[in-house]
Amino acid sequence: MKIGKGKLLAHFKHPKKHQLNRSKAGNALLFTLMAICGLFMVIPLVMILNNAFKPFDELFRYPPKIFVRNPTGKNFKDLIVLMSNSWIPFSRYILNTIIIAGGGTIGHILIASMAAYPLAKLDIPGKKFLFSIVVLALMFNGTVTSIPNYMIISYLGLNNTYWAVILPAFASSLGLYLMKQFMEQIPDSLLESARLDGAGEMSIFLRIVMPNVKPAWLTLAIFQFQTMWGNTGSGFLRSEQLKPLQYALYQVASGGVARQGAAAVVQLIIAAIPITFFLICQSQVIETMTTSGIKE
Repeated sequence: MKIGKGKLLAHFKHPKKHQLNRSKAGNALLFTLMAICGLFMVIPLVMILNNAFKPFDELFRYPPKIFVRNPTGKNFKDLIVLMSNSWIPFSRYILNTIIIAGGGTIGHILIASMAAYPLAKLDIPGKKFLFSIVVLALMFNGTVTSIPNYMIISYLGLNNTYWAVILPAFASSLGLYLMKQFMEQIPDSLLESARLDGAGEMSIFLRIVMPNVKPAWLTLAIFQFQTMWGNTGSGFLRSEQLKPLQYALYQVASGGVARQGAAAVVQLIIAAIPITFFLICQSQVIETMTTSGIKE
């Protein structure tokens, strides 16, 4: 059976569009379920935001109302008074949090990336065995390794220092696994071209590999910052001068009925900072994934 030349050219110029085999009713049901799930996830955040502005009587109203009726800023004033009367300056708690959360997040990304690069792109002996150990470490919860961690930190003499909280964050196996899997997607031909042009391994790592795996390390930053933000350092930090902001906020929230207004503001702060960090990083991840592409 012969096909005319004109029909053949028309076929390549105007190919048939592939349509998804999905009904309108199926789409409507899918979006309805997604909207319901999204609503259940948003309601707690909306309630936390409204609770921070509720007066004392509305906080204890039963059944509780989601939206505030008579908003007030007294809860914020009470929290400021409580923190200003603390014998440790409020700025000290913020500085401790920046050191612990920032140092743990940045250090983990750097070490995980540098360890993942040779496992993914260099021919080193025993790399399959090393990666098997990394995968095996993913099976253990942090609670299981808490006693060995404490013994190692004590042996190194790092107890009651920032390093007691930051150093274990460097050794998290999740970041190494994630970065290694992403780096394997980079074409070897791209790296070989850089080597032929005289680029060293460190130059390739910093100028080619890290920019191309930006979505991976931004995603890792989200997970690690959330973990470090929730770390009060209670197992290692005994000095009040080293405690992070999270510890001080929890102390305010556990002050009983009289501090429920300030505790509502504490809940807002604890939830708002990780969410804000997530939104900033998420926009960068989406922008990177839409503007960069790697092809053989």
